[in-house]
Order: sequence, then structure tokens, then C-alpha cells
Amino acid sequence: MSGLLASIPSPSRSYISLGPLDVRAYGVAIAMSVLIALWITSRRWRRAIAHRDDAYRARANDLVGAIAIWAVPAGLIGARLYHVITDFDRYQDNLGDALKIWQGGLGIWGGISVGVLVAVWMLRRGGHSTGAMLDALAPALAVAQAIGRLGNWFNQELYGRPTDLPWGLEIDESHRVAGYGLEDTFHPTFAYEALWNLCLAAVLVWGAPRVLPRLRTGYLFAVYVLGYTAGRLWIELLRIDTANELWGVRINVWTSIVIGLAALIAVLVGLRRGPDSVQQADQGVVGGGLLVEGAERRSGE
Repeated sequence: MSGLLASIPSPSRSYISLGPLDVRAYGVAIAMSVLIALWITSRRWRRAIAHRDDAYRARANDLVGAIAIWAVPAGLIGARLYHVITDFDRYQDNLGDALKIWQGGLGIWGGISVGVLVAVWMLRRGGHSTGAMLDALAPALAVAQAIGRLGNWFNQELYGRPTDLPWGLEIDESHRVAGYGLEDTFHPTFAYEALWNLCLAAVLVWGAPRVLPRLRTGYLFAVYVLGYTAGRLWIELLRIDTANELWGVRINVWTSIVIGLAALIAVLVGLRRGPDSVQQADQGVVGGGLLVEGAERRSGE
């Protein structure tokens, strides 16, 4: 591609050598994203229950870790199943490849759906606030997704159409979509999504509580879903990798539209309902440490 001023190189290999062991960079990125998400969620959850009595705090302080033992594996399974089902053409001739998660391929909607369902079931079973936990989780998920996208860089996957922009991504021939040459560089759509998600996390922590002060507890998660689908929609339209389509449009585009509209309705409902009677106590204080603060204190009904 002529006129190229600069470009982003892709890693020469998709693994990290630790002595005699070769560890897949994709797996490292996913593991880091999970650990950081758990840390952020735990900090935000503890702030959310700071007003509760000592007995409850003693019982619930480590709730995030207890839920994660079940919700994280369930979410990973759901994410992989969603990917395999929506890209079944890639696996139908060799179903064993569906188990090779280290090669990439996690569908975020499958992961969020299954993981959150498990978490909600455990929260309700234990008599805990589902809304407060979802609000604590929302920015943590956005940060986790940003970190996880680094794995796509190492795998040289999820890039967009060719571009002359200075941050165009170099792709090795073995990972390049057919029909493009060595001189072509591509939109690093995984990087776009990572940056979008980091901005979304900042909005959830510092922006939404101020712009939407009457949003009911639990509906910050809907703001996260709405923000993520908005970004995923335009980023998905840049991608050129093979994907199943419905009426000529990628399935993930349709998914983003449907889920985004549902999230928008949920946000409007959350605003209409207004703060609940315990919301002032359930929320933390804005400001201070990065991504560990809750929403601004709001008065109850």
C-alpha cells in the first residue's frame, strides 16, 4: 500500500517462552483479564456493602471470589460455545478443534450471558444484592475485555480492512485474509475495541454517576452493555475475516443491534424507576482510586 508512513508490527509468535515451557499469549491475556476483573469487582463490591453491619460484611467480603469459582469457568464455556455455534463452518469438519481455546475464539455474549446467569443465581440464593454486584462488575468487565484483546494481537486475528493510516497493522502471510498482498496493512480492530472499552470503563466509573444520577441500582450494567454494543457495532463493520451472515450482515452485527436496543430500553426503565430506597447506602463515593470507586451517593426515594 503506497504512502505508508508507519505501521504496527504483529508479534512473530503467538506464545511466550518461560524456560522449557511455551505459554500461549492468548491464554495469558485471558488469565490477566480475569484476575484484574476480579480485583476491580471485589474492591467495588466491598465499597457497596461498607454500610452494612459487621456480620454481613464478614460473610460477604469474599463473595466475589466465591462466585468467580463457578461463574468464570461457566463464562469461558459459554463464550467458547457461542463462538463455535456462530462460526460452526470452521469446526464442522474437525470438531476436536472446538476444544482448542488457546488458538483464540471466545464469543463475549456467550461468556457474559452464562457467567452473569450463574452469578445472579448464586447471589439470589445467598440473599445478596444482585443490582449492587452488577454495578460493581460493569466497569471490571470493560477493562477485562480490553486486556483480553491483546491476545488477538498475538494471534494475528480480528483485524479490519486495509488502511493507509500510520497505525495500520502488519499481518503475516499465514494469517492474512486471501486476496491481499505483503504491502497491505489493516485496521487493528482489536486495538480499537480495547481503547473503546477502556474509555467505557472510565465513563461507567466517573461519567455515568454524574450524567445519570437517578439511575436505579443495577442498571449501570445496562449502560455498560449499551456502550459496548455501540462500539462493537462500528468495529464489527470494519472486519474482513470470514463470518456467518444473516441477510448479508454479520451475525455479530445483528447481535449488537438487538442487545444494544434491549440495553437502551433497560437504561430508560432504570431512569424512570429512579433510585431505590437503599441506593444511597449501596453506592460508594466518586473519585479517588482508579476503577474502585462506586457511583456518586444518591438520595433514596
